[in-house]
Amino acid sequence: MEKLNTSILKTKQHFEILDGLRGVAAMAVVTFHFMEMAYSDYGQNFISHGFLAVDFFFCLSGFVIAYAYDDRIAKMGMLEFFKSRLIRLHPLVIFGSILGLLAFLFDPFGGHIELYSAGKIVLVFITSILLIPFPLVADRAFNLFSYNAPAWSLFWEYVANIFYALILCRLQKSFLIVLAIISAAFIFYIAHHAGNLMGGWSWGTFWDGCARVSYSFLAGMAVYRFNFIIKNKLGFIGLSVLLVLAFLMPFSNKWNWLSEPLVVILYFPLLVALGAGAILTTGLRKLCVLSGKLSYPLYMTHYTVMWMFGNYYANHKPGTGQLTLIIISGLIILPAFAYLVMVLYDQPVRNYLSRKREQRN
Repeated sequence: MEKLNTSILKTKQHFEILDGLRGVAAMAVVTFHFMEMAYSDYGQNFISHGFLAVDFFFCLSGFVIAYAYDDRIAKMGMLEFFKSRLIRLHPLVIFGSILGLLAFLFDPFGGHIELYSAGKIVLVFITSILLIPFPLVADRAFNLFSYNAPAWSLFWEYVANIFYALILCRLQKSFLIVLAIISAAFIFYIAHHAGNLMGGWSWGTFWDGCARVSYSFLAGMAVYRFNFIIKNKLGFIGLSVLLVLAFLMPFSNKWNWLSEPLVVILYFPLLVALGAGAILTTGLRKLCVLSGKLSYPLYMTHYTVMWMFGNYYANHKPGTGQLTLIIISGLIILPAFAYLVMVLYDQPVRNYLSRKREQRN
């Protein structure tokens, strides 16, 4: 077997504003989930479209994967590509599953662990760390991944990566556009059928997740492949405001089926194009880098607290003042915890696996 040139594996220069926007989107998801637990009526949720951050993640991923691997996947090989993605993504899949299991077993505010045998609890954990959908636990709203609900999007991220390595990396730009148009039609279909684009996390909405990743990943790739990068001076702050506006869009049961697909199909790819072409001021560089690094650990660890918060809210019904204090505290503590996870677990594990990989090559 030919020795792999390790220089091929080195990461290219980052688009730091896009890194920063990823962090903004992650914070929007956390805020949305807090509000979702407290207000079942999405009309009362000021960030009622925070769930669309997942579609923005998918679009970013398509752009970044195409940028990072289009010109080197043939040299590095499919196996090395999959190793790269596993090292990058899977340590936090495992860690999030462990946190979720602990929260399920030791939630101080509720739960019905006695309804589940030890065998079922272990089976759900094994499927979780292997990223196999297994919606078994009623106490977890029959999520595809009962111990770490956001892992549903990681499942589809893995699927997109597999298709990229097998097909999309070699696909001509014209065929890429055809697939994107078909996927856009799929987006409109599920939005019209369900009334919104909130699905993907449960067995009943499984294929909604497929539609969401299909279009956004392809759109992100198209932004890169067609060099649709718009030079501008909006900067990180300006683009963050534009991104957050999408999440703050009013929730309308009558018009969500139209407004949400339009945001996903047109607005998010435009923001990626603007983010890739924006000028970053020196003073915000460190903030963008840190924001990007924290986004994935935050996304993959925050839902452990959400289940406990939901049980606390259901049992104690805190008033508005107390509820506000809890949510604001959570929005400070969870990123701090994600930072510790990143420094003490994720980075060391990924560095260790990368060293082992280089030694074997």
